[in-house]
Amino acid sequence: MNSHATSHRGTGPEPHPFAGARPTPGGTARRTLLRTALTGAAALGAGLGATGAATAAPGTVEPRPGTPDEALRELAAGNRRWRTYRERHPHENPAVRRTLATSQHPFAVVLGCIDSRVPPELVFDQGLGDLMTVRTAGEVLDEAVLGSVAYGVLELGIPLVVVLGHQSCGAVRAAVAAEQSGEHLPAHMQYLVDQIRPAIDHGQEADARIDATVSAHVRLVRSRLAAEPELAARIATGKLAIVGARYELTTQAVNRLA
Repeated sequence: MNSHATSHRGTGPEPHPFAGARPTPGGTARRTLLRTALTGAAALGAGLGATGAATAAPGTVEPRPGTPDEALRELAAGNRRWRTYRERHPHENPAVRRTLATSQHPFAVVLGCIDSRVPPELVFDQGLGDLMTVRTAGEVLDEAVLGSVAYGVLELGIPLVVVLGHQSCGAVRAAVAAEQSGEHLPAHMQYLVDQIRPAIDHGQEADARIDATVSAHVRLVRSRLAAEPELAARIATGKLAIVGARYELTTQAVNRLA
């Protein structure tokens, strides 16, 4: 990927776009409710697999990434293929499809925006069964999103969560404009504005404010996820990494946010 990345599988050394310190764990009582819900969800999804196996399922060619670093390297390699127009579109063959009918072992959760220009499976050049994706406008969190991320990590053993913002985010632009005008947005869109508002960077103006707020909001969401007690416990043992990143529409590169 770009100048922030480590070596990719099958290539020479390259700085890693997701390198950097992990967020500091914190805590919240929300996890009690989520854990209760996930107990029932696990029973319904018994065929999904309770652990994130690092070995290949029948029909796959390569072992699955089983650690945060392995998962980061795989995403970095995939994004490099994407931005250089060398996509593989992996894991779409009939054997993989048959295997996925009975189990799944995704290696990363990607919490991204609903923007049609930023589909995680494409920008990371991944295939069926590789990523568990959750998408909301501006990567905004709510209980359903938190529960979905927790399910991937706690029930499927996924070692990596990526909060993926992007250049020219419409939800962030709307939040900045609404704050400046004082306008109340219709229906449930005001909820998005209220969630993004704390990240607005008032040290910048015009488009620079929007751009800075995109990054600030990713960091805020990443910190909130890392503060969930059960996720924080896995971070502390090295079983999980939660990182923030940005997708640049002009270069197609994904860069880690410090």
